[in-house]
Amino acid sequence: MPDILQPIFALIAGFVFLVWSADEFTENGAKIANIFNISPLIIGLLIFGFGTSAPEMLVSGLAAMQGNTGLSIGNAVGSNIFNIALVLGVSAIIEPIRVNENILKKEWIFLLIATFCAGLLMWDNRLDLTDGLILLSLLALFFIYTINESKNKQHEEFDDLAKSIEKGSNTKVWVMLIVSLIVLISSAKLVVWGGSSLAKLFGVTDLIIGLTVVALGTSLPELAVSISSVLKKQFDMVVGNVIGSNLFNTLAVLAIPGIIHPTDLLPEVMERDYLVMLFLTFLLFLVAYKFRKNNIINRAEGFILVAVFCFYMWNLF
Repeated sequence: MPDILQPIFALIAGFVFLVWSADEFTENGAKIANIFNISPLIIGLLIFGFGTSAPEMLVSGLAAMQGNTGLSIGNAVGSNIFNIALVLGVSAIIEPIRVNENILKKEWIFLLIATFCAGLLMWDNRLDLTDGLILLSLLALFFIYTINESKNKQHEEFDDLAKSIEKGSNTKVWVMLIVSLIVLISSAKLVVWGGSSLAKLFGVTDLIIGLTVVALGTSLPELAVSISSVLKKQFDMVVGNVIGSNLFNTLAVLAIPGIIHPTDLLPEVMERDYLVMLFLTFLLFLVAYKFRKNNIINRAEGFILVAVFCFYMWNLF
């Protein structure tokens, strides 16, 4: 088999297993949480939020441990760009998205603060242990805030999940949780190996591979969840999925390389990629919140988001 086919096959296989294992891990994790009577919102935040960002976290961690910090950082920033520009854009093209104003006034504000803080920490073109711990501290604050908010709210979107759990199937759920976690880790290793190998073969930086190929692959769970949600007209899930995933990427995924393998950043991370990520975070608010009663991201705005994504991809190469 020619050298180039091996990493390509590894990437494709890795992405397929990433999507499957992330979905299985999320579903079975939610069932276990429900068995132990954990509140629906906490299931949504910790299990679903972590589940769709698990590929990014694992790929970032494995890449950092192997010294491929460019791929690790590119994966975090690139996934945020993919989530807003491509995932939300494609979802809006399929079906205009009605946005809950409270999401923009609370979760979006926290995402904006997190994005600004990440930029300040990376301003010196370095990501180290202190930076990583600060980002994780912000994530902990968000968890505390959300848990406190959940105490006075009733969320019914997870009711069907509770009804679908059979007590006699506990063993099967635990087995599938462990199996999916093992597959998740293994497929992440395949993606890291395939991505770094392609970078070497084509003579491009691992940052570019992280921003493009790996970011697209690890964003597939978010894309799948959003398309499924928009077809069911669960619009809060679409926007919440994007904002929640970007929060995890900014505060957890980006923290990982700083903690595991402190490194200097390539200048283009702050000069190009971070600015695009920040611009899209603002653009999300502008297309969703138009100072009117019904906040809708329509198809035309979906095409604008996708167009920004295409221009960014063209500029990378």
